This record gives sequence, structure tokens and C-alpha cells, in this order.
Amino acid sequence: MSKLKVKYVCNDCGSYFPKWAGKCDECGAWNTLTEELVDEKALKNVSSVGFSGISVKKDKPRKIHEINFSKEDRIETPLSELNRVLGGGIVRGSMILLGGDPGIGKSTILLQTSYGLALKKQKVLYVTGEESLNQVKLRANRMEIEPNDNFYLLAENDITYIIECIKETQPDMCVIDSIQAIYDTSMASAPGSVTQVRNTTHLLLQVAKKNNIAMMIIGHVTKEGALAGPKVMEHMVDTVLYFEGERYKNYRLIRAVKNRFGATNEVGIFDMTTEGIQEVSNPSGVFFAEYNGDSSGSCIISTMEGTRPILIEVQALAYPTYSTIPRRSTIGFEYNRLNQILAILEKRIGINLTKSDVLVNVVGGLKIIEPSADLGIALSVISSIRDIIIPSDTVVLGELGLGGEVRMVNQLESRLKEAHKLGFKKAIVPKSCLPLKNTIDMDIKGITKLMEAIIQISKK
Repeated sequence: MSKLKVKYVCNDCGSYFPKWAGKCDECGAWNTLTEELVDEKALKNVSSVGFSGISVKKDKPRKIHEINFSKEDRIETPLSELNRVLGGGIVRGSMILLGGDPGIGKSTILLQTSYGLALKKQKVLYVTGEESLNQVKLRANRMEIEPNDNFYLLAENDITYIIECIKETQPDMCVIDSIQAIYDTSMASAPGSVTQVRNTTHLLLQVAKKNNIAMMIIGHVTKEGALAGPKVMEHMVDTVLYFEGERYKNYRLIRAVKNRFGATNEVGIFDMTTEGIQEVSNPSGVFFAEYNGDSSGSCIISTMEGTRPILIEVQALAYPTYSTIPRRSTIGFEYNRLNQILAILEKRIGINLTKSDVLVNVVGGLKIIEPSADLGIALSVISSIRDIIIPSDTVVLGELGLGGEVRMVNQLESRLKEAHKLGFKKAIVPKSCLPLKNTIDMDIKGITKLMEAIIQISKK
């Protein structure tokens, strides 16, 4: 019988240590070492190809021109928004990791995607390690999923039996819900531990590559929002997707933070309903649908999510504070960048904000990370302080420098075309982006300084 030993494993890099320490000597992370019971004999076999009794046939080297790849090697899902994020569909033999907060809809979107592929004559195996088959069927009935001969369900936690079922079924795609619930019986550690997650992911990856099966696995996230388990898991898979959104709001976003077969700057937008996930074909119309432009502190900006321009309403509220330290709060916008914009307003424009609390909100639950929103945020704050209403037919674009200058933004024409399509007639943009190659029927004002933008919104 193998001897079990207590070792400490880093949750970030997966390194083992004989005793606990506050800092991992391998990756430098703090407070990531956890205690685990480790079978040293099994641990030595982790790097071998045939552990857990699963044999894998080796491939011989092949010349690159002898390898054929066609468009048919991608599986198009029924969700065009998901295809956009993946770069055109799921590549056969690839492994995709989908992470997100509890209750955000990870299982729902993968169950719906699996059923849609089954309708397209693709054989799908859905493996659940957290629910019974009756519970999955109950959710499927709510989503109006009908019987289909190409859709298989399996409730199992043992990785050895799961792989046997995969080889027997030979699906086009396999879904694992979730990787933290799957365990390898040859390992002494508990399901969800660093050792188990790394081993089971490695086994599933081998099966996916050798049998040309597309694999989608669900991963839990920590309270900090990062994927639970060793960081090496994200390096092993081909694509890492994050499912984002406010749990108490309907809209959800899928972002790719890693994609070996496509771009990582695309985003898919969905609407969570009682019947399942619905695609949002016109996100700009959704995120400022309730905008009426009759109150101060509100402004429309345009942000790029990959190749798609999206118009969003940003709101600011500045009011007198009764505290010695004024409050700064932001939802959907970077806190440090807000402080930088407020510093520019004080130094370059002469607006005293030391006695005012400032709140900033991005409507709709989106998170803006690109700097083109700087000018819109600054004008929203000024609009709230001076009680100026920014014209409802005006869209604002521009990055702010520390000197109060307005810097250029990328893909300006795409942003303005989207604004014009939705009925906007005026635009305040950086002068360095002009002139435009194509004529757009809008009143476009090019500015170089923040003060010029303030003068534009102050005109009656």
C-alpha cells in the first residue's frame, strides 16, 4: 500500500513543499499554500502518459504539409455570439475552459449549446458531476429542450469511467460540468484540490487531442474572481472564457482571455431569460434604451468590444460632502482612472472637488476598461456639478492626458457609424482623428483640450 504524506501545494502554480510557508518560492504568490494528503507513488506518475490505467497511443513525427486542416474542423454553435468570441466556432480536438461566478449561467449556456449542436446532427455528451440526471432533465424541460438521439447525459465523478464513456460514445463534443467535481481515484487528495484538477484536466486534454473531440469544461472561480485551481490549468487548455455580468441583472457577457484559434478582444452579449440564454443582436440599443437625456450628469459614449462598437450611457453624480475625506465610488469603471480624471479637472480646469462626493456608474452592468471613455466621464462629472444637460443627440469620445489634452482613439469611423445608425447627430471627438476617410452625416466637432469640450456642451 502506498504511503500518504502531508504536503503543501500552491494553489497558483501547483508546486509542492514539505512545510507551510507564507510565500510560494516558485511563483512568489502569498498565502496560496494549502495542506493536502499526497500519494508519492501516484505523484511520480503524474507526468507519465499512462497513469490511472489509461493507455495512450503515441504519434510519430509528421511533415507539416501532410497535415490537413479545413473549415469543417470547426463546429459552429447555434449561438453566433459564442462563435464570435471563439473565432468562428469550436475547433475539433480543442479544450475550452469556461469560468464565472456561481449562478451566472455557465451550465445553462453549455446545456443550450449542447442541445443546439445535437439538432445539427453533432453527437454531444454532457457529463455532470454536480447534479443528478433528474435535475439536469428538470432544467432541460424549463428550457424546452426536446428529446434528441444525438444528446447524451452522464452523471459521474470518476475520471476513469468518464473517459471510458467518451471513448465508447465517440462524441463530436463533450461537456464537463464541472472540473472541480471530477476526481481521479489513484490520487489521495480530495476532488477540487490542485492535484486532482491538474490531473483530470491533463487526462481529458489527452483524450480530446487523440480522438479529435471538442471539449468544454466548466471551472469555478475564487472570491477574487480568478479561476480556482492551479494556474497551469489555464496554460494547458486552448481557450479560456469568462462569463460575466451582475447576477441580479439579465445581461451576460462572455470574454476570451486566451484563445489559440482566434482573437481575445471579442465579446459576446446575452440576455438571461427563464427559457435560457438569448443573444443580444443590438447591444447598443439595449444599454441606453432608457436614456432620455433630460437630466444632468448623463452622457453617451462609444466603447469597442473587439471589433464591435457599443454605445453606453455613463452617469455621474457630484454632491456636497459632510466628511473630511470626500467619497469616490465607481461601478463599471476603473477606480484609479476615475481619480486621475478628477485630478485633471481640479488642476487643469480649476474645479474644486475636495468638498464633493463623486459617484460614477456605467449603465447596464458593463465594465469599461478602454481609455476612450475618459472624456465622457469627465463631461458627466462637470455636467452634474454645473447642472448642465448634455444634448441627448451627442456622443462623446476621447482619451484624456494629464495635461488636459484630448488624445486620439482607435476605430473612430466604426464608432461614429454605429452612433449615426442609432440616430445621433453630433459627436465630440479628438481633433487628431480627423479628417475621416468616409463621410458621415453628423456634426463632428474636433477638439484638442478638455476645456473646448466643456464649451461645446455648455452652448445652448
